[in-house]
Amino acid sequence: MNPAAPKRPHPLDRFARELAPGELTWIGLRTERKGLVRAVTSARAVASRGLEGDHRLGKSPGSARQVTLISEEFIRQICHFTGRDEIDPALLRRNLVVRGINLNALRHQRFAIGDALFEAAALCHPCSRMESALGKGAVAAMIGHGGLCARILRSGALHVGDAVIVRPEGENLSLF
Repeated sequence: MNPAAPKRPHPLDRFARELAPGELTWIGLRTERKGLVRAVTSARAVASRGLEGDHRLGKSPGSARQVTLISEEFIRQICHFTGRDEIDPALLRRNLVVRGINLNALRHQRFAIGDALFEAAALCHPCSRMESALGKGAVAAMIGHGGLCARILRSGALHVGDAVIVRPEGENLSLF
């Protein structure tokens, strides 16, 4: 998909604009593929590339998987389905954890976190490594709760505690 091409409206776009802001609660960076995920309190998103310090930075410029997100609400669902009391977000291998916003409603939407602007693309499906990280049945538990992949449209700083705000296409983005 050409990021410069105009996006066709999705039938649910008008409802996504009504989402109350969420909050960024966790940031994780992976220095290498299959490497450990390091939790940090802030990061810099680089347009069309990824997060500074993450192994995916620049691997596939323009890719729809520059950043991965999951919600605390999805993590609770995964806990429920796997019989766990809690799950360390690092085990899920996502970059950002948010709360208080319907993550599935962000699909195909533009949203801001801190100074950065993102566009959610595909669902982030669980990989088979989740079985070794969380135990038998983890992949099935994560289906529909794996989060989203997103591309970075505008560089900027992210900090735990930043709001997650839908920014409809066409909105004057220089105002915030």
